[in-house]
Amino acid sequence: MQQFRPGGFTILPPVVKNLLIINGLFFLATIALGSSQGIDLYKILGLHFPGASDFAPYQFITYMFMHGDFTHIFFNMFALWMFGNVLENVWGPKRFIIYYFVTGLGAALLHYAVLYWQIWPTLQAVNEVLNNPDHQAIRAFLESDNFTIASQEINNNYRIFLTEYNSLIGSAPNQALVAAINFLNQYKIDFLNAPVVVGASGAVFGILLAFGMLFPNSIIYLFFAIPIKAKYFVMIYGALELYSGITQSGSNIAHFAHLGGMIFGFFLIRYWKSQGRMY
Repeated sequence: MQQFRPGGFTILPPVVKNLLIINGLFFLATIALGSSQGIDLYKILGLHFPGASDFAPYQFITYMFMHGDFTHIFFNMFALWMFGNVLENVWGPKRFIIYYFVTGLGAALLHYAVLYWQIWPTLQAVNEVLNNPDHQAIRAFLESDNFTIASQEINNNYRIFLTEYNSLIGSAPNQALVAAINFLNQYKIDFLNAPVVVGASGAVFGILLAFGMLFPNSIIYLFFAIPIKAKYFVMIYGALELYSGITQSGSNIAHFAHLGGMIFGFFLIRYWKSQGRMY
């Protein structure tokens, strides 16, 4: 039976080592620039919904190096080191980094494909009101489930708008309608900008899947003492990481991003196997 005992952090293959360093630097820069300069790197480097005004193509790469808090980055980097160093030693740096970025991109693509399906009813409802604006349609939208307060910015703008609208509706209904149209146009912008994905979790889940597929019966010594088969450890670790991602408020870690990393990793490994280029 294969056995795997994790080595120390001083024994690192080059890609894993540099990924750890880059992620750490991004995390420290986010804290430092946010507190000293008021620069929000989450807005600049986090992945926004394609089509949102804050979206930029480079975010498909930079989002993987951004993390929400210390717990988020610690568990991702621990998994990257623990499983990634084995995969890189087996595959080599080139194949490992290809796998890492393919699974990270796959995570983002699946996440936003699902998100688009989720937010489409709201976007459709806003567009219908803007195409035929009247007070009845505006009130119906604001009272419906499609009207979602997706960010603090939307909440602040809504409070300001509501005060203005209520003050104008009796005396100047046309001005109230203009105020409502302006609010809905800005709401649409803010609503699309609200979802921001950060973190290496999609790529890490791809790495967990790869380790489980390549070394299912390897023995990992949990806490360096408790033996457990890799396939079971991967399932347990994945479940814990997934639970943390879902329950941590504001972490921007999404279930379908994890799933996307695993799905793209699975098909990439199957493709390599079919080509006889697994090692």
